[in-house]
Amino acid sequence: MFSKSKINEPGPKADDVSSPRPAMPDSSRPSSSEFKASAPKAKPAASILSSDLHITGNLKTTGDINVEGTVEGDIRAHLLTVGESATIKGEVMADDVVVNGRVVGRVRGLKVRLTATARVEGDIIHKTIAIESGAHFEGSVQRQDDPLNGGKAKPVASAAPANPTPAASNG
Repeated sequence: MFSKSKINEPGPKADDVSSPRPAMPDSSRPSSSEFKASAPKAKPAASILSSDLHITGNLKTTGDINVEGTVEGDIRAHLLTVGESATIKGEVMADDVVVNGRVVGRVRGLKVRLTATARVEGDIIHKTIAIESGAHFEGSVQRQDDPLNGGKAKPVASAAPANPTPAASNG
């Protein structure tokens, strides 16, 4: 049913026979390294902070973090999952935030989800939010298109129009 074809073999193609090529072992090395370079990288596993771990300090990663212990400090991640036994005292910033445990501090995320076991004491700044029945939340909720930016772009935009006004009155 299946047969080996010339398509899968390294080396010169049938229409490239006239062009000079190095020996087959040399030509197969670049094509195999090119294949490895273009192959998609596997996503690394989430970092897990176990329930017996207590961290004092800030955490920052481009990957995923699953917190089951206690963190006293700010956390920045791609996906942050706060376990039921976890307590975070500090600001949380992530593309996706899932809170099953306790967070004391501001939560910033594109997608924020508070499950029924969540306990949040602080403001939530989000693009989309889901709060399950039974979740405990004390604070304010604010929707922003870019909650991870922290509102830094707004002062720059409002400062730019202020400069032309005095220049126009001087002229």
